[in-house]
Amino acid sequence: MNTQLEQLFVGALRPLPPEGQMTGIYKSAVDRPVAVGPEGLAGDFQGDRRVHGGAEKAVHHFPAEHYARLAQRFPHSAGILRAGTLGENLSTRGWTEETVCIGDVFRVGSALLQLSQPRSPCWKIDHCLDAEGASLFVAHEGITGWYYRVREVGTIAPGDAIELVERPNPELSVATYWRATLEHRPEPAALRAMAAAAGLAPDKAERLAKRADWLEKN
Repeated sequence: MNTQLEQLFVGALRPLPPEGQMTGIYKSAVDRPVAVGPEGLAGDFQGDRRVHGGAEKAVHHFPAEHYARLAQRFPHSAGILRAGTLGENLSTRGWTEETVCIGDVFRVGSALLQLSQPRSPCWKIDHCLDAEGASLFVAHEGITGWYYRVREVGTIAPGDAIELVERPNPELSVATYWRATLEHRPEPAALRAMAAAAGLAPDKAERLAKRADWLEKN
């Protein structure tokens, strides 16, 4: 299961209309190799480090084919809906949340990345697209993209092959995980099994375990 990195994006902080909060959602394509360290790509920044960035959200990957669905739902924003618009670092075609799994390890250039969690869409997507309800649409449709932690630092560049080298959880696609988190009353045993999945971000595993405890008591 391999694909190719079509585009690579990084971004500095910029104000987000209309209130002017600083955000790293605005990215620019680069055509050169970029160093990737434990917390992401050189030259890439996040505005609110409480919920964005960090070792468990070092690199964001978003399937380019999702933009057609967004443009169909929000036609007034279609002119800006292209790869890079939602703040992703890596853009590809052919892989979606249905085909990649929690814990997958990929070789990209000389770096080794591990899929740690889906992206949780937030209100900034609405403001970026000037489209009320865009973040909810992304969540309900499961077109979230996903995050990687960096297992081995290195450099990556547009055109690099992305090669799957390890899949510890073949039954736990990102889509399967996301659907379970959106269920009103998922089975506690299913939540515990996901919490134990190799490679899942520790805070997400803890949250799943706590929700399983709550469901069993209520």
